[in-house]
Amino acid sequence: MSSPDKIDIAIVDDHTLFRQGLVGLLTESGRINVLFDASNGADMIQKIGKQALPGVILMDITMPIMDGYETTKWLKQNHPEINVLALSMFEEDKPIIEMLKSGAGGYMLKQSKVADLVNAIAGINEHAFYINELVSGKLLRNIQNKQTVKNDFSDLNSNELRFLELCCSDLTYKQIADQMNLSPHTIDNYRESLFQKFETKSRTALVISALKNGLIKI
Repeated sequence: MSSPDKIDIAIVDDHTLFRQGLVGLLTESGRINVLFDASNGADMIQKIGKQALPGVILMDITMPIMDGYETTKWLKQNHPEINVLALSMFEEDKPIIEMLKSGAGGYMLKQSKVADLVNAIAGINEHAFYINELVSGKLLRNIQNKQTVKNDFSDLNSNELRFLELCCSDLTYKQIADQMNLSPHTIDNYRESLFQKFETKSRTALVISALKNGLIKI
């Protein structure tokens, strides 16, 4: 039964032992109430309408039948009020970017400590997003202060916006230069300039900030 002092969540992951173990660990924390767990997106859809909706869903990426990307997109279309926290083993830029493009509000690694995961759940439940070391510490303030964001990014030119769009792909910087018919040196200048404007040092954080603030559309 739900408690007003606890955060209602669901877990979607195809590894039964991991899923069940996580249910136990999160329940023991005293801050989380697990409404249900599911083995993939299709299983989640069958279960989600049969009880109160969770505030947060922990979402694995690689699952049979319906993976994390597709499931997250379905949730954003059908239950946009539910916040999705991706929980994966992948540390690479591409899956992080793809999950956020799909609608996830944060990304955690499966090897994270339970206390850190509980804090992430609480953060995304309250703010609809959770930013950690996989993205950028300063990005949080940029998202929260929308007026500052508009002022900071109002001077982006068309080439810089195109560069941001191509950063969402898995193209290398050299391939982006070829795509834009520009020299790698020019692309390097764009990258460094945008890193400075967005107050970040990673391609992932750059893309996430651009997506969150509506500067580019996928």
